Amino acid sequence: MGSSPKMGTSPTVIRVLSVDDHALIRDGIAALIAIQKDMSLVGEASNGREAIEQFRSHRPDVTLMDLQMPEMNGIDALIAIRSEFPEARIIMLTTYAGDVLCKRAMKAGAQAYILKGNVRKDLLDTIRAVRAGKKFIHAEVAAELATHAADDSLSEREIEVLSLIAAGNSNKLVADQLAISEDTVKGHVKSILSKLGVNDRTHAVTAALKRGIIEL
Repeated sequence: MGSSPKMGTSPTVIRVLSVDDHALIRDGIAALIAIQKDMSLVGEASNGREAIEQFRSHRPDVTLMDLQMPEMNGIDALIAIRSEFPEARIIMLTTYAGDVLCKRAMKAGAQAYILKGNVRKDLLDTIRAVRAGKKFIHAEVAAELATHAADDSLSEREIEVLSLIAAGNSNKLVADQLAISEDTVKGHVKSILSKLGVNDRTHAVTAALKRGIIEL
């Protein structure tokens, strides 16, 4: 017979660190964890730098890490923590089902990737699964990964061009800033639209932000 933890005995408590720049999200997560017998919230942080300090102080079993934060984003904090503590188990929380961001996070060593809109439904089971050594990617994110699996990725120069366009620059200003000709910029834009499967610059920016190719 397989041994399962009995509720009568004291189960191992999963020590959790919560990192998000929105206090409302942290409060919601704290309320969820507070009513779990097998979990304890040991620390909170509002940006990546604080996350590293809190991790060092508390050595949590599982860290919940927001992706988009000021000062230091979640992926940079994830990389920093795992370079110091390779055994760290980190769940990334994000607003968008961005396939590029997800790939970067999982490559950097995240154990799970879930959407903030599904926190109430998925978070507790995901914490338990990650503590047990499993990985988890939310179904909507997995669908995005599958959809774009065969896509040509944007080159570094194309990402530079698109980031400058997203900041409101015309082709001429992009050309000036990158010290290339306006025709070259137009060529890059044409390639970007084709690779992203969109018809104009505005949609290219929107699609790239949602997928995590560029950040504003």
